[in-house]
Amino acid sequence: MARAIKIFDTTLRDGEQSPGCSMNIKEKIEIAKQLEKMGVDVIEAGFAIVSPGDFASVKAVAKTIKNAAVASLCRAMPKDIDRAYEALKYAQQPRIHTFIATSDIHMKYKLRASEDEVLETAINMVKYAKKYCSDVEFSAEDASRSNPEFLFKVFEGVIKAGATVINVPDTVGYTVPDEYYNLIRSIRENVSNIDKAEISVHCHNDLGMAVANTLAAARAGATQLECTINGIGERAGNAAMEEIVMALNTRKDFYGLASKVDTTQIYAASQLLTKITGMKVQHNKAIVGKNAFAHEAGIHQHGVLANSSTYEIMTPESIGLTTNSLVLGKHSGRHAFESRLNELGYTLSQEQLDKIFENFKELTDKKKVIYDKDLEALIQEKAIEVIETCKLNQFTINCGNTITSTATVNITKNNQEFEEVSLGHGPIDAAFKAIEKIVDDRFDLEDYSLNSITEGEDAQGEAIVKIRRYGRLYTGRGISTDVIEASIKAYINAINKMLNDSEQQEV
Repeated sequence: MARAIKIFDTTLRDGEQSPGCSMNIKEKIEIAKQLEKMGVDVIEAGFAIVSPGDFASVKAVAKTIKNAAVASLCRAMPKDIDRAYEALKYAQQPRIHTFIATSDIHMKYKLRASEDEVLETAINMVKYAKKYCSDVEFSAEDASRSNPEFLFKVFEGVIKAGATVINVPDTVGYTVPDEYYNLIRSIRENVSNIDKAEISVHCHNDLGMAVANTLAAARAGATQLECTINGIGERAGNAAMEEIVMALNTRKDFYGLASKVDTTQIYAASQLLTKITGMKVQHNKAIVGKNAFAHEAGIHQHGVLANSSTYEIMTPESIGLTTNSLVLGKHSGRHAFESRLNELGYTLSQEQLDKIFENFKELTDKKKVIYDKDLEALIQEKAIEVIETCKLNQFTINCGNTITSTATVNITKNNQEFEEVSLGHGPIDAAFKAIEKIVDDRFDLEDYSLNSITEGEDAQGEAIVKIRRYGRLYTGRGISTDVIEASIKAYINAINKMLNDSEQQEV
């Protein structure tokens, strides 16, 4: 019988620390709901003391999630732990996750503390956290570069103080699989009370070995694996949850381990995160990349047609994809439309189906063929409801290579209609400047990108806009067969998130 492995997802905390991946509260709740639907065991919702926004998001996730533990990270300090529990107290399964560095380099240069001082702090803060809730996780930051003997002493002390989980992070992605395997084994053999706590691992991908290290640790006896959707996170990212889960699932014969994650929800989770953050996965990304189940070489195609297992070690269906070649277009009915969404792994309410089907029909008047990615774009556009403080009514563009671009934009803002005209260095620049006149608020355009969702002359364009105000980043998204319209929609979407932000943080 396979040994059970717990999955601890930190997309909302470590993942969000990835540059350009900040999310607002509503977006975090959507991700949290998807993680709950997948069946992850623990959702790390944020770092409560970092900002009012992080506190509000931890609190909101704690109130929303019912079937998974909800954790907040906090330094080994009373004020951090107090703040974490203040947000977590609404959770049905709260977990305080406290940490302190244990490596010589961190203790010397960052903490300026001795081993005895770090040990005392770790023990005292676990005891302090324990008064709030029974589930306390302790992390020894930079454990993979720590003195093993000191690490054993710290873990033994915090377990005695009440820690239910001890985490052994490879904080800077320094270790390698054999070395990490031996470290986990040595912890099991040298920490006398290790049977009273779970062993967790948290690996970063600086050398591209986060997943390999995580799996090596699982073989050595780790019972909780920390990871993120699409592997997002600090610097080169974290261990990718989809790769860990599918490795355990595909190679049960080798690992003898099993998680309770519903793998058919993996692709939907990956796509949701991509749409929210605007951070795409590379085409050859394992499990969820565009080419992961694509076959171009003739020999491969012949083999797959004869028997898919010749070149596929897992099925597309196992992660929520399908090989169905059904083409949707102008003459497709509702039955075919709903059937295709089900095949793609989406379960929607009747109200959501009605809205998306209406948008689908509008799109079929502009495009001959509707691809899976077109459907996913329509779904994701409606997945996150943003209060439309500003709404586009119409726009007119006058541009060319011999004239200065001019844009006239008409927007409803707070139920009042406004129209502005502006010049620009191009049609999009002119449109953005006209919108800025209407919004009349201070913010900076941080990034703008435009991509084709599918192939062909009638492909939808997807615009991603990132704006910054007072240090916070807001990502907007817009889609249309008209790339200027997509860009304007994305800019307004980002502005709406910015305008909604202060209200959301009061949740």
